Amino acid sequence: MKCLGMDLGTKTLGLAISDRLGLISSPYRVLRYDDTDELITELRGIIASEGIEVLVLGYPKNMNNTLGEAVKRTEDFKEKLQANFSLPIELIDERLSTVEAENVLLSFDVSRNKRKKVIDSIAASIILDTYLKKIENNKKQETK
Repeated sequence: MKCLGMDLGTKTLGLAISDRLGLISSPYRVLRYDDTDELITELRGIIASEGIEVLVLGYPKNMNNTLGEAVKRTEDFKEKLQANFSLPIELIDERLSTVEAENVLLSFDVSRNKRKKVIDSIAASIILDTYLKKIENNKKQETK
């Protein structure tokens, strides 16, 4: 089950892809956009060329569990995905994924300029990894 993880920002969409077994997530790329309609065309090509079977979209709840403007933007984007792709779309709580991505990049002493270019794809990888771990945990529970 090959998955595409997505971290939607106001101007960028970070992408990560899993391996075919759905065990490992890897940063893929960052798409820049002015309108989310632009992303659909790019995603159509990526989904087809990479054989994507599941879309995993970060769900940016506030730290106090409330839903803000970023959630509205994400829900609107999810509707566009549903209208254009007949794939399952999973929402994954992404609180602190960008902070975690920043910490990973800082620990590897990545320069600020380079961090800005890749942080969204690292965050998408963290979101996708969260989803993959959830699936694995569900499988373990089913076998007990």
